Order: sequence, then C-alpha cells, then structure tokens
Amino acid sequence: MRIFLTGATGFIGAAIVPELINAGHHVIGMTRSDAGAQALIDAGAEVHRGTLEDPESLRSGAANADAVIHTAFDHDFSRFVENCEKDKRAIAALGSVLAGSDRPLIITSGTGMGSGEHGQLASEDVFNVSHPNPRIASELAGNALLEAGVNVSVVRLPQVHNPFKQGLISPLVAIAREKGVSAFLGDGRNRWPAGHLSDVARLYRLAIEKRQQGARYHAVGEEGISSREIAEALGRGLNLPVVSISPDEAASHFGWMAMFVGLDMPASSVQTQTRLDWHPTGPTLIADLNEARYV
Repeated sequence: MRIFLTGATGFIGAAIVPELINAGHHVIGMTRSDAGAQALIDAGAEVHRGTLEDPESLRSGAANADAVIHTAFDHDFSRFVENCEKDKRAIAALGSVLAGSDRPLIITSGTGMGSGEHGQLASEDVFNVSHPNPRIASELAGNALLEAGVNVSVVRLPQVHNPFKQGLISPLVAIAREKGVSAFLGDGRNRWPAGHLSDVARLYRLAIEKRQQGARYHAVGEEGISSREIAEALGRGLNLPVVSISPDEAASHFGWMAMFVGLDMPASSVQTQTRLDWHPTGPTLIADLNEARYV
C-alpha cells in the first residue's frame, strides 16, 4: 500500500517508517522541514511537505494514498487543550478525502480513554466519552468520521519508550535535575502503562494491514508501572535522592506535569494481542530507564 504518515519524523513516526517499508509498503512521510525531508529520503520514503496547521496539506497527502496513519501531535503541553482541538481538526481534514472509500485511517489517542474511572484497568472495548482528558477530542473526531462511513481505527498509546525517550517520563528527568530530587506523588502507588517503541511501531503496521473499521487497539506491553518505581529508576540514573511529594506541593514541584503525575491509569492490551496476533517483545520501561544515559 501507499501509506501517508503524519508525524513521520517524530519519535514514533520515525520508527513506523522502516517497519512499513520492510513489510513492502510505500511510505509518504509528512514533514515541515528540510532536515525532516532528508531524513525521510535517507529512510527510503517519499516526502510530502505539510503541517498540522495546514488542512489542505493534510488533505492532499491523504488523497494520494491507499491508507493513512496519523501520529503527528503538537506536544506543547502549555497549550494542551488548544493542541487537542488542533488534532481534532487535522483528523477531520484527513477523513474528508477518505469518505466513500474503504481506504483505512488510523488515528492516535491515549489508553486513558478506555478507562471508565480513575484507576480502572483500561480496555479496548471501552470509550469513556466523559473522560476529562482533553485528548478525548481525537477519538470524538474519529467517531464523527465513523458515522460518515470512513474506515477509521484508533491506536491508543501508553508511555512509549526506548533508552533515549520515554513519553511523559522524559520531562520528569528535567524536573528532577532542576529540583535536585526524583519525586513521586503521595505513596507512589499510581500506575502508568508502557510500550516499547519497536512494539508500538509493529502494532501500527498490523493495524493498518488489518483495515478493521471502528477498532481500538492498545499499544501496551506493561499494564502498569508504579510512579514510585519510575522515580526510583530516575533517582538511580541521575544519582539523586527519591522523595514523596504531597498533593499540595504537586503544582509547585512538577509545574505543568502536575496534571499527570498523580494519575492511576493501568491499561490492558489483551484484546489487541488476540485480534492482531501482536505480542510485545521489547524491553520493559524500567530496563530502558536503567539503560538510559543521563548526561
């Protein structure tokens, strides 16, 4: 297939490109920069110039493809609500040129959308339409396209990691350096799910090949790692003391990350593994944190 990939030079997208090419697909990767274009050429992909802010560039890329994978997202969390709405508009633009065909579109969301309430194990067959996370806008946009007959499916992401980057855990490294301690909130029992980058890239490929309209997949290799375990791994790597922070101190210590650090959001991938014959084999999150270079 000719697959249009947004976010093709990002952390996850750059891993999806060789996964697709090695499976015999032709990748059309979207980028806004010359450096990104050269990286795509070097990887064997076709270059498409575009941005999330330019819906016409999204539509023209999707119109020229047999399938679309949308991983691009603006990760400026100081403007998180605004960026979630921007993603909603981007999904609508991509879907607008796929209506009336069976060409599949995969959008990206978070595993939290599959949890009925705080601390409940998230599953693929749940979509919590009242979830407070603004990222719900992405799945609502996908639902609107489903109702219009577009072949949409969703990959929900946990903390995606390798030894160089670990989702929302990477900002915690900077905070720990600045504060001189590696901190967790309260008793540190709240859990975050995780998935290794290589497993996540393979899941996107299997999902686009499956072409299952309305499917939701969880890219989860580990259902939940406690925030205390994560803080302890960072403390070892940074040679910093590990401390507990009270909820009252969260905002002053963690800044914008305070909205995330106390979340208990375990997630299952049992249904995903069965439906796609996908079985995570990559290193664990703690193994990657232990291998990370904190210099």
